[in-house]
Amino acid sequence: MSYKVDFKDVSTIGLESSPYAEALAGLRANEARYFKNHYDVEFVTKPADKAAKLVKYVAKVLLERDIVIASKPLETTEMMIDTVRWTYIFFESGLAVNVLYDTEPGGKRAVGFKLSMGMPIPDELATKFKFARQKSKLAGEIRGSYFVVKGTY
Repeated sequence: MSYKVDFKDVSTIGLESSPYAEALAGLRANEARYFKNHYDVEFVTKPADKAAKLVKYVAKVLLERDIVIASKPLETTEMMIDTVRWTYIFFESGLAVNVLYDTEPGGKRAVGFKLSMGMPIPDELATKFKFARQKSKLAGEIRGSYFVVKGTY
């Protein structure tokens, strides 16, 4: 079942099994607000078990840096805005991973990691990245990092 993320009335729908469900819901709502404000696009997620291709796609891109996320994926979404493919996965651990992939040669391509407030840095990311902090009215404090994608996917 698809869920249109509401950033005014934050809900944990689809994220209930996470110990950081409230913070992860705030992080998801923060992303929804970004897309609505910048692109006038609705942020609609669906259960990860109904989107195996998206989960495999993100896993394949992460292998570029030998990263395998140990946590269970809960929710996914994908949007195409102009020539940019945006893919998100929200994990049970409180982690959100997004792949920004411009389909035009020479365009921006990166993977972003965002940690829900209160969650520890996952072991698979702890030694490879430093996380910057940002404040969010919806998510409290978000810690984030990224890497530039070099391969073609």
